[in-house]
Amino acid sequence: MAQRSPDQPTISWTLLALVGALLVLGGAGWLAGVPTGAEVLWAAATVVSLVPACYWVVRALRRGQTGVDAIAVLALAGSLAVGEYLAGAIVGLMLATGRTLEAYAERRAARDLSALVAHAPRSARRRTAEGAVEVVPLAQVSAGDRLLVAPGEVAPVDGVAEDPAVLDESVLTGESRPVERAVGEAVASGVINAGPGFGLLATATADQSTYAGIVELARAATAETAPAVRLADRYATWFLPASLLVAGLAWLLSGDPVRAVAVLVVATPCPLLLAVPIAIVAGMSRAARRGVVVRGGGTLERLGRAETLLLDKTGTLTGGRPELAETVPAPGVDGDRVLRAAAALEQLSPHVLATAIVQAAVARSLPLPVPTEVTEEPGAGIHGLVDGEPVRVGQLDGHPPPWAVALRHRAASDGSAIAWVSLDGGLAGGLRLRDPIRPDAAATVNRLRAAGLRRLIMVTGDRELVAEQVGRSVGVDEVVAGCTPADKVERVRQETRRGVTVMVGDGVNDAPALATADVGVAMGARGATVAAEVADAVMTVDELERLADTVAIAARTRRIATQSAAVGMALSLAAMAVAAFGQLPPAVGAVVQEGIDVVVILNALRALGGGWRPAASRAWRPGAPARSE
Repeated sequence: MAQRSPDQPTISWTLLALVGALLVLGGAGWLAGVPTGAEVLWAAATVVSLVPACYWVVRALRRGQTGVDAIAVLALAGSLAVGEYLAGAIVGLMLATGRTLEAYAERRAARDLSALVAHAPRSARRRTAEGAVEVVPLAQVSAGDRLLVAPGEVAPVDGVAEDPAVLDESVLTGESRPVERAVGEAVASGVINAGPGFGLLATATADQSTYAGIVELARAATAETAPAVRLADRYATWFLPASLLVAGLAWLLSGDPVRAVAVLVVATPCPLLLAVPIAIVAGMSRAARRGVVVRGGGTLERLGRAETLLLDKTGTLTGGRPELAETVPAPGVDGDRVLRAAAALEQLSPHVLATAIVQAAVARSLPLPVPTEVTEEPGAGIHGLVDGEPVRVGQLDGHPPPWAVALRHRAASDGSAIAWVSLDGGLAGGLRLRDPIRPDAAATVNRLRAAGLRRLIMVTGDRELVAEQVGRSVGVDEVVAGCTPADKVERVRQETRRGVTVMVGDGVNDAPALATADVGVAMGARGATVAAEVADAVMTVDELERLADTVAIAARTRRIATQSAAVGMALSLAAMAVAAFGQLPPAVGAVVQEGIDVVVILNALRALGGGWRPAASRAWRPGAPARSE
């Protein structure tokens, strides 16, 4: 990623304002019949432009790069040397405008991980020897301390469960279903308590715990991300020596240094300094209107030439929220009665699956009475009275009947969870809940291929059987299951060695991989702030198809930027030839270059439109080519 000093945008805007003012004042002085004053003002504009331009060139050389600014420096210096101050002022204005646009395109949120740390627990509930609970800073927690994790809280350190616990581990493992931990089982820091409060025996300090390790992985991955070379600078690798050669020959053969300056003035790569940033900014604006915030022009440019896409499963290809997939009543029992009783009881439960059960009952317009005498047993279930009838929702006790065995098999085959419902002491039915695949996932995968991505890989911490089923359903090329955050980082590293790689995810477990990829895209619509902080692009709308739109926009933007640069440089080369034969004075050449700028800028502005299908006409079918224009 391009790393720019924090004051770069301020410098660029200040330079643009100052040079523009001096150029205009000089023009006013010339029109007023004060040519000497005009020359002084134009010379000042040239000097003001030359100083920062020299700094930018030196900085690029120290990084081993030869940027487009080198030609501008030579043109500015040459204009001063031969007294062509108006030409120098115009070149300075073009340089300042290009730098300002580039600074705007490249400006992005800082990629420090302070927010990742900020979202980590800062305190813990520690039990005292007297049995009381005190809130202490996280740094004071030591191995062996007995803690209490309240409902909805994040486990502050690694430990062992002292009570049965229901945990949402999706932020660490990608596993979408709540996980039940029995007494004595390990609990990792960073997981969310999705059930009642439970006791936790700390086995590590905060610095030694799982969450801290993920923070460090993300920090290391970000630190090793090398700065990208500007798109314009890649063209400059051949344009710069070509310009110097033509200018040198013009001076050598004519003996007139003014001709060399004229060549350098028209060679000043304004199509690169202006058209490329304008196209990039236009593409970023287009992506933002589609609900994807791209943090910098370099990101959009890399996204436009990406070859491989890695996607997390939970929250990316799937919805990330359990939904009721099936209500299976026991023979002779009404299914709505089973769902109504379970949902009425679950109204008072903080369990992750409870919300899905209640929502399903509400969607069917089932009346939900207020339950009484409700008691929840962590890891076992919840029971109480609904309309005076004993109801229990939770695990299955005893030997299951044939219909329950069949339901278990279906659940095991697709990774679903089952909430068993008992009415008046007898098993009445089962509610199968699963994390559904996004309805647009398969179509989006095909659209991503049509946009130019060659390999699509799903990486997930979920089980292999479940992951393979999701992978087959959406049509990815490869499925990598059972991944830890470190496994995801290593796989991203492998793919980046083969080509430009994009990683898409939404949880804490994805943050290190997002920071490692050439382009990290966070599904941030539901508040995945940790992933968003280290990502290069954030999807603010919870629709996967917006990613395909953005890839198409990025590819089109890059194509337009390349076209603008190519056409502009071709016209500049033609003008250089005319200047070399003495038919184009420096000041006139600067005006001609401005005309070339207008042509390429108008072309660059095409990036503001096209590149995706409007929602109203998006009758897309799998395998159909994506619209690119």
